[in-house]
Amino acid sequence: MKYFKNAIIGAVVGGIAALVVGHSYTGTIRGAFKAWFIALVLSILEISLSFDNAVVNALILKKMTHKWQHRFLTWGILIAVFGMRLVFPLILVGVLGHINPIEALKLALFSPADYAHIMMKSRISIAAFGGAFLFLVAMKYFFEHRKEVYWIHSIERPLSAMGRLNAAEIAVTLFTLYLFSRFQMPSEQMNFLAAGIGGVITFILVDGLSEFLNSSGQGKHIDLNRTSMSLFLYLEVLDASFSFDGVVGAFAITNNLFIIMIGLGVGAFFVRSITIMLVEKNTLHQYRYLEHGAFYAIGILAMIMFVGTIKEIPEVFTGLIGIIVIGAAIISSIRYNARNS
Repeated sequence: MKYFKNAIIGAVVGGIAALVVGHSYTGTIRGAFKAWFIALVLSILEISLSFDNAVVNALILKKMTHKWQHRFLTWGILIAVFGMRLVFPLILVGVLGHINPIEALKLALFSPADYAHIMMKSRISIAAFGGAFLFLVAMKYFFEHRKEVYWIHSIERPLSAMGRLNAAEIAVTLFTLYLFSRFQMPSEQMNFLAAGIGGVITFILVDGLSEFLNSSGQGKHIDLNRTSMSLFLYLEVLDASFSFDGVVGAFAITNNLFIIMIGLGVGAFFVRSITIMLVEKNTLHQYRYLEHGAFYAIGILAMIMFVGTIKEIPEVFTGLIGIIVIGAAIISSIRYNARNS
């Protein structure tokens, strides 16, 4: 329970804030509790959608210094809650609506339906960008040719062998983007491709910066502080890619930006708490295939984001499939431990 203390406090504060927001917009107790319930649903969806993110966060967080771990868990949560759930949508609506962020905020406050309409117009581009980045994250993991542990051998061994080809994961991602672009409306094809290529470029830049900082030490000395900084940047972009689709998808449930921020923000607090627990309890070491399951879930989420640009996919399905895959990885790990104990 100690791992979830701050998250529970955040949930209580968030619940009160949702009640206040709901009452201020409707002037009724019923409206206040409806807003609270919507925030609760969004929190649960965020946790279910981001469990694989927590596993990957824990994997990377273990490589960081204590100082940068603390910064990720403090600065990172501020960026996740306020940056991605409030500031990012306002900037996006401002760009799409050709208005400044202040006007976008006024639109969210006084004309939430119009705000949501502008936001939803960006769904295809956001899905392409976030999907491309996440797909590359998964592909880089499975294309690693020096891997020694495999979960699903028939899938992972051939992909690992393909990893001997330089930039194979980038080629596969670009080809996947091209295939899905063919199913877009003619007016959206270039937007889809441009956003997807933007996701690929972002991954290359962040991954390249990480490699540069990791290898720029003198001799055999590695500057752990520089390495941790690069990993922090990588985690923030990864978190952003996970949150893109959730932020836009939340508008299908409510068009109130502040209820969305509260609900998804509370969920983000719990995801951070799960991350801390995984790191401190050394869970990734105990469950041999948990890491594999997380990257499978990320790859599936990326494909769902791509398919979602063609056909609407329920958020519940998106959340459940990730939990099922990770659950299967945990069960396989327990069976492996039992056989080799």
